Amino acid sequence: MRILYFAWLREKIGLSEETLDLPEALQTVGALIDWLKTRDAGFAAAFAEANPIRCAIDQEIAGLDTSLAGAGEIAFFPPVTGG
Repeated sequence: MRILYFAWLREKIGLSEETLDLPEALQTVGALIDWLKTRDAGFAAAFAEANPIRCAIDQEIAGLDTSLAGAGEIAFFPPVTGG
């Protein structure tokens, strides 16, 4: 699965994207975030608080309880505002 990281998430993790084979036990976005936090200190810092982080699965906004089934791409980014 392709995972993209934007803005300060990218800076804390040190990657803009990666391709991973996720454990089958990961069923939701929230579970993926919990798993990512265990990878290293950069991931732990980036995902310390899941609330301000937004996610899109295959370019569709998704919540923490959204299923990962069939997903090809997941993007994580901070909230954005317009003006």
